[in-house]
Amino acid sequence: MARRPIALVTAAVLLLEAPGIVAINAVMARFVKAQSMSLDGLDPDAMYTGTWALGIGSGALLVLCALVPLVAAIRDRRPGRPGRALLIGCAVVHGVLGAVAVGLLGWAAFVFLMVVVGLIVLTLVAYGETRGEPVAEARGDGPSGGPNGGQEAPAAA
Repeated sequence: MARRPIALVTAAVLLLEAPGIVAINAVMARFVKAQSMSLDGLDPDAMYTGTWALGIGSGALLVLCALVPLVAAIRDRRPGRPGRALLIGCAVVHGVLGAVAVGLLGWAAFVFLMVVVGLIVLTLVAYGETRGEPVAEARGDGPSGGPNGGQEAPAAA
């Protein structure tokens, strides 16, 4: 299976998405500043700073999410538990954003976000099981594992 190319494409898409998210938030922050917008009496400078902080934080998290499949592709090993949890969270966020984006931005934004979700899930599935080792043996339930070293216990008479 083409695990490495899938993981590399996923990492590239997430790395390219990170500056895009920062740029979108920069535009929104500029509108907030220019219009002196506030939410329920909140200081407009706080809204401006919060928009920038959200953009930079989201971009940093996307770069962190991109590092997980990149390292998995370089090592050709599945990510650890924290890495898988990070990718699952990233996929969930992209799914929710896709559901919101279809109403606000249109089908093109929805399709892009669903392609990213598909790449993340495909990376997780491709690296889901170690190569050449069935799931039962990995848990110790198979013929080579278990408490008797693969030997059946003698039946009680």
